[in-house]
Amino acid sequence: MNPTLFTAIIIFAAVTLGTLSLAIGVEWFRERRLARSVLRQLRTFADQVDEHSGVLMKQRAQQDWTLALQRRMPSMRDLAITMERGKTEWSIGTFLLASAGLGVALGLLVGIGMQSLLGGIVFAAIGASIPYGIVKRRAAARMAKFEEQLPDAIDLMTRAIRAGHPLNAGFQMVADEAAEPTAGEFRRVFEEQRFGLPFDDAIYGLADRVPIVDTRIMATAMLVQREVGGNLAEVLGNLAHVIRERFKIRRQLRVITAQGRLSGYVLAALPIFVGLAIFLLNREYATLLFTHPMGKLMLVIAVVMQVTGYLWIRKIVNIEI
Repeated sequence: MNPTLFTAIIIFAAVTLGTLSLAIGVEWFRERRLARSVLRQLRTFADQVDEHSGVLMKQRAQQDWTLALQRRMPSMRDLAITMERGKTEWSIGTFLLASAGLGVALGLLVGIGMQSLLGGIVFAAIGASIPYGIVKRRAAARMAKFEEQLPDAIDLMTRAIRAGHPLNAGFQMVADEAAEPTAGEFRRVFEEQRFGLPFDDAIYGLADRVPIVDTRIMATAMLVQREVGGNLAEVLGNLAHVIRERFKIRRQLRVITAQGRLSGYVLAALPIFVGLAIFLLNREYATLLFTHPMGKLMLVIAVVMQVTGYLWIRKIVNIEI
């Protein structure tokens, strides 16, 4: 093996494992600190329950540098919301550490292995974006699952209303009988109302946590019904029917756009397999791509254009309904 490539692989493994160990250590320390803080707060409340307890909790929250970062940087606040939507167990600090570690590791691997500064910078950016892609994908998958389960949840609420139960009982029924993540979101609304949060604020919170058009329509229907009255059961039943029809149209579109999606997969994989075949058949001829300065530049440009083309095709065939 090429000594330069071997050194790059060793550095990549060292940085990756070091970042992983540091992230685990940060999460362990954060959990320990949180447990101690909760225990300290409980002892404070047990000794003396007064207005100073709330001040103490507020001061403790302000000491967290991630909260200060979220207040100053809207992008960090949006990131925290996305992580909450996907129920990602990472903290903001762990996310930033993982992004920096993967970016440095992948950048050093490519930069030292190919001896190209441009390649190192490009792949460092790609490595740093991997954790965000994971968080974004988890949030999107959870929201898609919630949207798929929403018609059944609305039907449960509709049956509860038609049986004469209040709307709160409908939320409780969904929380008890539905599957996750729908049960968790509706349970949170129900628990918030139990602990004194106004109904409007609880519904607004649901619409903010689940940024789906159907959820916002449901929230609007509930709020309007509380203000002016009306047949809420009929409105919710029609909404469930509309959601199911939308899913039917989406399945038809997936069938129609299957050829386009398959073309995107083939175009994305073809250069990789062709390059691997050329490398196996004529290694000396393919090695110029990794040793010559122009070959390194062409390789970096090819990777960037390949990723851009794949994302472009995916955006074209992804039709929103």
